[in-house]
Amino acid sequence: MKKVVIFILLIFAPLGLSAQAKAPMISFETETIDYGDIAKGSDGVRTFVFENKGDAPLEIQGVGSSCGCTIPKKPEAPIAPGEKGEITVRYDTNRVGVFRKTVTVNTNVVSTSIIALKIKGNVLAN
Repeated sequence: MKKVVIFILLIFAPLGLSAQAKAPMISFETETIDYGDIAKGSDGVRTFVFENKGDAPLEIQGVGSSCGCTIPKKPEAPIAPGEKGEITVRYDTNRVGVFRKTVTVNTNVVSTSIIALKIKGNVLAN
């Protein structure tokens, strides 16, 4: 009986390993962008670059911001394994003063499906 169980395990164990679900994995170059001191009305667009380090397509399912002054844009197509993608963020630089905002990224990555990216800086009055 033991030989039969061992035989079955030897036959089906490799199949179980190959049947494991492939998964995407996301890695950002940075999770915080510091605008520093910028002039009122200057270019408020910045880009978060990421890579799919997994072995299945990565989907950015949604992006949101902590206020209406920050507008994020996600890639529409899935990101293939080993490929890079970008999330652009536009901050309204007509608002003078220090800012700290969060951009929430929803993905199909099981272990970290929600990621919080940060932008910060100081818009100077002209």
